[in-house]
Amino acid sequence: MNQFARGQKGKLQDLGCGSAFTVDIELQAPGMSVDVSCFGLDASDRLSDDRYMVFYNQLASPEGAVRLDLKGAASRFAVNLELLPASIGKLVFVAAIDGAQTMRSLGACALSIGSAVRFPWSGSDFGDEKAVIVAELYRRDGTWRFGAVGQGFNGGLSALLAHFGGSEAAPKSVPAAAPAPAPGPAPSSSPAKVSLSKVTLEKRGDKVSLDKRAGKSFGRIHVNLNWNQSSTAAPPPPAKTGFFDKLIAGAGAGRKGRGGIDLDLGCMYELADGRRGLVQALGNSWGDLEREPFIKLEADDRTGAVSGGENLYINGERFDQIRRALIFSFIYEGVPNWAATDGVVTIAVPEQAPIEVRLDGGGNQIMCAIALIENRGGSLQVTKLAEYFQQSGGTSAHELMDRHFGFGMRWKTGSKG
Repeated sequence: MNQFARGQKGKLQDLGCGSAFTVDIELQAPGMSVDVSCFGLDASDRLSDDRYMVFYNQLASPEGAVRLDLKGAASRFAVNLELLPASIGKLVFVAAIDGAQTMRSLGACALSIGSAVRFPWSGSDFGDEKAVIVAELYRRDGTWRFGAVGQGFNGGLSALLAHFGGSEAAPKSVPAAAPAPAPGPAPSSSPAKVSLSKVTLEKRGDKVSLDKRAGKSFGRIHVNLNWNQSSTAAPPPPAKTGFFDKLIAGAGAGRKGRGGIDLDLGCMYELADGRRGLVQALGNSWGDLEREPFIKLEADDRTGAVSGGENLYINGERFDQIRRALIFSFIYEGVPNWAATDGVVTIAVPEQAPIEVRLDGGGNQIMCAIALIENRGGSLQVTKLAEYFQQSGGTSAHELMDRHFGFGMRWKTGSKG
């Protein structure tokens, strides 16, 4: 692999890189919220078409030439240069901090193009900047080239947007991302307007309500849990564990063999008619999208090969059949240490701003009640819970969480099939 330093440039063909490849951005950012984006610029280095800003609110360009897979500590762009229209001559990859910290707080970071190029950088290269222009792919004389930039930027994502000639769309009363227009480049002389809105629930009890679009349902609601799967942070002092905890630890032994932390995503639900249940990998209770409970957990990754976290879906077209859904996670493998997970749950409702809940509390408990999704007169309300539970005697953390939130289910120990 070719190792690049700041300012170094090279032709992709000379680096052994074709037209389709992945761009991986790895960030060591414990306790920080860092947004990674790609700007598709025209010949004047301007974002003249807002559909070519690929970021958390717009995960792909119209024809799929650039696609973003958000994976917590690492984010991957799938790039196919042959699919880009002639109006796009440069792809710029950036990272911006959302919060009080600055770039100097980052640890070791890197951008890689497949197995062809690696550009390492770190927070020590910067001062109090809130963003960094990491690297760029640009077309010159009919040939695509790579440049390692590593340039700090004082403003955040909004300032970067302005720097590249775009402007931020004014948020509505409930922030919402604009729906993607029909494919096909349509540059304009006026600045591209991009919705940077996202909702971060900072404190326990913080809420946000979303209303249905006129004449539409909520669509497919996507709940993603991501975390630092290879965390090596020092664990807190060991806690006393009971039978249920040992069962979980035993089932996970040797499962991935990575020495990191494996979180499992789950959901307690209550339907409109009062029936209650559980969706989780333990006991193979995967749920169903088209039939009750209209909630489904994506197959659990048991190999460690998938780094996109865990995913759960709610059928928003049948949201009238759901009274509430409690989103939770428990540590299935590794020493319980929530501080080391740097976990985050993102709740994405189509045509709405994504809602982010960080797992920024807790200690050595095994279970975290993350967020509560409720049907409030047809509106979808999300509340940050951040409540942590540990087995007590013969009572499992699952049951203690159930009691706390009043679901009233009957419990017995289980394992993944």
